[in-house]
Amino acid sequence: MKTFMQAILAGTALCLMAGPGLAQDKPKAEVMHWWTSGGEAAAIKTFAQAYQKAGGVWVDDATAGGENSRAAAINRMIGGNPPTAAQFNTGKQFDDLVSQGLIRPIEDLAEKGGWKDKMPPSLVAAASRDGKLYALPIDVHGQNWTFYSKDVLAKAGIDKLPDNWDDLIPALQKIKQAGFTPLALGGQPWQEHVLFNSILLSVGGKDLYLKVYRDKDEKAVRSDGFRKAVEVFGKLRGLVDAGSPGRNWNDATNLLITDKAAIQVMGDWAKGEFTNAGKTPGKDYGCTIGLADKMLMVGGDVFVFPKVDDPAKKKAQDLLAETMISPEAQIAFNRAKGSMPIRSDVDTSSFDACAQKGLKLLHDKDRQVPVFDILISASLVGAVDDVLTQFWNNPDAKPDAVVNGFVDAFQMYG
Repeated sequence: MKTFMQAILAGTALCLMAGPGLAQDKPKAEVMHWWTSGGEAAAIKTFAQAYQKAGGVWVDDATAGGENSRAAAINRMIGGNPPTAAQFNTGKQFDDLVSQGLIRPIEDLAEKGGWKDKMPPSLVAAASRDGKLYALPIDVHGQNWTFYSKDVLAKAGIDKLPDNWDDLIPALQKIKQAGFTPLALGGQPWQEHVLFNSILLSVGGKDLYLKVYRDKDEKAVRSDGFRKAVEVFGKLRGLVDAGSPGRNWNDATNLLITDKAAIQVMGDWAKGEFTNAGKTPGKDYGCTIGLADKMLMVGGDVFVFPKVDDPAKKKAQDLLAETMISPEAQIAFNRAKGSMPIRSDVDTSSFDACAQKGLKLLHDKDRQVPVFDILISASLVGAVDDVLTQFWNNPDAKPDAVVNGFVDAFQMYG
């Protein structure tokens, strides 16, 4: 009996010693991101669950605000203590990190999985440098959506949301007279440029939008179409509420969810907030792309993987990338986020009515344009933001201030 008990105790001790070792053998991923709103948190949780199901350990490192999160990640990389992966927007935000050799190319993983053939070519190009994939696109966001409260429109006597800005401005003024906030907006530079660019694409069309941002054409900036977009943008200054300055985008979305405001011009990540609040498109709220459902402004999110020497850390990165891009994770994440899957080969039949509108345009290359972050440098994005913010915050500013400001910015940073 004594020998038997000793054997049991010895076995128990071995199990206790082996337990921590087995846990440490699991790939461990510290993921830096800025998804802190209700809908965003629900979305990133699906990735965490998928990674854990795949055998990994997820360490969540969330920092509110894209600029704050990116700065923290960059500091970690430069300081020699990089996370496993860090979120960036699709575009040029991580150029300096690539040029400094701080980012690991994932071309080998992409070739092994055949990922690039299943992604929109424009977003593959935006995530690649010198023909190699340096960032993993994980979603497709439409940035020029208009969401609206059906209840507010009905109470203000608006039967249908107008499909052009000439008719929408008077409708918003009518909504204001009815005692509601016409436009839910967070007065932050990036939200203002989302609004302006949506107007520009709607008013000027694909040709003008590309001439301005892709070609940096001074004649296009001085055109009647561009000036009209600025004029519409200016008219909206009087159609926001007093709490607009500095408001977060998700708090602006909540004004629609609670039927206090009529419309919000925002990327489709706002849809994740409606979903998280239990709201149904078509029933509780409506959605249009650029008012007329004709042209989609395409962007998205990527994760970059810092260069590491430790094989265990590289293994964690490999598993993380493969998990995020898997069909199952793509469906779960993008349904929660409000975005569209980066993969063209996943079943999107379960996606909601708003997403189906976006998917229709996404499958037609002639009916989409890239977000301007893909077309211009980060420095130029900042300069353009300054021009639009100064105009927005000065009710007496004339359209010439924006026209001349864009021309000067293009000459300096173009």
